[in-house]
Amino acid sequence: MSHIESTVAEDTWRVFRIMAEFVDGFNTLSQVGPVVTIFGSARSKPKDPYYKLTVKTAKAMVKQGYGVVTGGGPGLMEAANKGASEAGGESIGLNILLPFEQRANPYITTHIDFHYFFVRKVMFLKYTHGIVVMPGGLGTMDELMESLTLVQTEKIHKCPIILMGADYWAGLVRWIKKEMLREKFINEDDLDLFHVTDDPEEAALIIKDFNVDYEHMKLD
Repeated sequence: MSHIESTVAEDTWRVFRIMAEFVDGFNTLSQVGPVVTIFGSARSKPKDPYYKLTVKTAKAMVKQGYGVVTGGGPGLMEAANKGASEAGGESIGLNILLPFEQRANPYITTHIDFHYFFVRKVMFLKYTHGIVVMPGGLGTMDELMESLTLVQTEKIHKCPIILMGADYWAGLVRWIKKEMLREKFINEDDLDLFHVTDDPEEAALIIKDFNVDYEHMKLD
């Protein structure tokens, strides 16, 4: 059997593993109440200002009746799960095994492991009432841009996208306005897809006031 034939055979069986991850994710997350997804760096430490801000943000979400979904790892994911747990809310971690950085944090009340990034990313958005993006690196940028694209193209239900940390996001927002908008690669109303704030209570109220109907959310 050639290398290509072997790969094709492995791909056929891989479909079942992918299906199993979708089934596990849907079965688990469909049983929890309304949630907010929080993205952010895996590298931040507990003494970092953004770590503390993330804890406060997660607590504000719980105060408004939301559970919190994160990537389940360290850094700002841990901070979000910690805030949700300490506030008595649902604290969900969608963990993925990586060669570095990723380990499940100890503040998770509902835990799902994923092998495939794309399955995990569906689960982040499938049941969420809002998306909060804390400062982060390439993975966080990927999650932000995909979220914006899916909301913009109406491939997922419309929901608020909050960028927490005005100073951190200022350069990106300025570039989007100066370059993307100027070149007409986006429409002016696309700027309404996201909000920028430093205030956890404001972020939670933006999501609450948006009043997403939980029963009608779906990902096509």
